[in-house]
Amino acid sequence: MTAFFSALAYSCPLILCSLGALFSEFAGCLALFLDGLVSFSAFLFYAFTLATGSPVAGALLTSLAALVITFAFSALIEYGKANRFIAAIALNLLFGAMTSCLSWLFFGTRGVLTDEAFKFSAGAARAAALSLAAVFVALAVVFLKFGRHGLYLRITGSDADVLKAKGVNPGNLRTLSWCLASLYGTLAGILLTLRLSSFVPNISSGRGWMALAAVFLGKKKPLRIVAAVIIFCLADIFGANIQNYFPGIPSSFLISLPYLVSLLLILVK
Repeated sequence: MTAFFSALAYSCPLILCSLGALFSEFAGCLALFLDGLVSFSAFLFYAFTLATGSPVAGALLTSLAALVITFAFSALIEYGKANRFIAAIALNLLFGAMTSCLSWLFFGTRGVLTDEAFKFSAGAARAAALSLAAVFVALAVVFLKFGRHGLYLRITGSDADVLKAKGVNPGNLRTLSWCLASLYGTLAGILLTLRLSSFVPNISSGRGWMALAAVFLGKKKPLRIVAAVIIFCLADIFGANIQNYFPGIPSSFLISLPYLVSLLLILVK
């Protein structure tokens, strides 16, 4: 049972990141900045937690900082009528550059950051991951299925003219979708840092891009996305541990195993 919950907790950051990507996909402005955001928020959480001495305060300040940056960038895009696809890639690069610069400025290194004051037990990290994922998955489902603004968001990308006829500004909903993506991506970064009890450069390890793929793998259905991510992560865990029992299996095959499973799921569906 402990192994099951550990595997489930392992998938929580990618689940949250994927749901963040889902909000933006419904709005027709896919959050291509998620990979950079995850690493940036992981760094901020490490820095704010050390500065305040409280992981709760660190998480709140990290979420606020990421939301402010994303909101300002999105509002600027709407005001200037810029291409959101290109702007999202630019924001992704900005997050990466800010992470590197701030790490050098405040800690004198662009490498791994560790501190005795930033230590969390595996049980605490697992409990935080499962609790946050359960709450925010439920909120996403309720918001998209029953909320008025959730309904508006779901048709922003496909029927923006309907919203305009109702007097609703699609630009505001696109900004809302990026802010929601930012919140969920930030939580993913926080959980990754908790798991490692340290900050590691490029801690996202491509999860932001995998999240975008999970949206389509789950056919834009929140619970299907959660199921797809869990299967993907179980394949990842299996690939990482199976060589302990069968050392003859090529490592290149094990590295590609999660992606092969994803491809098979796409073909089956």
